[in-house]
Amino acid sequence: MIDKLSVMVRVDLECAQAQVAALGRVTMENVFGLYEVMKRANSITAGLRIEIDMTGALVEPDALEQLRDCSRSHHLPVHVDPLQSDYRFSILAPAVAQARAVMVLAA
Repeated sequence: MIDKLSVMVRVDLECAQAQVAALGRVTMENVFGLYEVMKRANSITAGLRIEIDMTGALVEPDALEQLRDCSRSHHLPVHVDPLQSDYRFSILAPAVAQARAVMVLAA
């Protein structure tokens, strides 16, 4: 598993959806990189559905909770998107065992 965040984006304009696959480690420090990628993807076309696939990543619990908060509110943090555009995205979370492994590493 790599320590830095790596992101791959797939866009299907016909179905108005994008998948952002995160690999490596997602932390509170680098989750803002994911937000920037989501912001760019959202600007491609109105109503784009974005799926954040984090099944191949180790994710800090705080970063995952922050992403979930954004998903529930349909907005990114204000300092990332001051205009507070509407975002339609879902999260494919990592396995529980991976999330626990990150908590153990952080302890």
